[in-house]
Amino acid sequence: MLVLVIRTLFLYLLVVASMRIMGKRQIGEMQPSELVVAIMISDLASVPMQAIDIPLISGIFPVLTLLVGEVTMSFICLKSKTARKYITGEPSIVVYKGHINEDELERLRFNLNDLIEQLRLSGYPNISKVQVAVLETNGQLSVIGKEDGGITELPYMLISDGDINRSELIRAGKKEDWLIKKIGGNAKKIFIAMLDDSGNLFIQKKGEHDLK
Repeated sequence: MLVLVIRTLFLYLLVVASMRIMGKRQIGEMQPSELVVAIMISDLASVPMQAIDIPLISGIFPVLTLLVGEVTMSFICLKSKTARKYITGEPSIVVYKGHINEDELERLRFNLNDLIEQLRLSGYPNISKVQVAVLETNGQLSVIGKEDGGITELPYMLISDGDINRSELIRAGKKEDWLIKKIGGNAKKIFIAMLDDSGNLFIQKKGEHDLK
């Protein structure tokens, strides 16, 4: 009995440590790949807990393998915009200026009832009061109302981690030459450049992380 208790506590600590290494996310904020790994880790760890005749390494090795795989995938997504697009997906605008994007709903297989439900839960039962609703990559719906702090337009993410987002430039009605002039040269040196609806451009260069 003591051996079973020790094995269970060890595997419990291993799973907790694995979740901690994966990052500070709540279950509802996990990406699909992270949620799958979390479920698989808990399932794999439960096997040697229930059967004492199964070697402990049979639970430890698969858990560590999944953990290394998830950390590696997260690192790849951090460094590669293309990998991030295919592994975690991209946010999708499903409501824009009070109008539902039917094509996007169909592409996402997100039905109208689900959308209305999510809008109600966000405090917007009337679609005409919604300026922008974005279905995030983790499945949550972010809603900006027409009267939320004077916001009338979804900010434009012009540069993300050194990469120019040309689709956002088009949406903002700006040219790449204009952006290059505003940032003072090389986009690769810019961590983020975001343009708001008032024309204000927020720029942060890579390495500027002073938290004082």
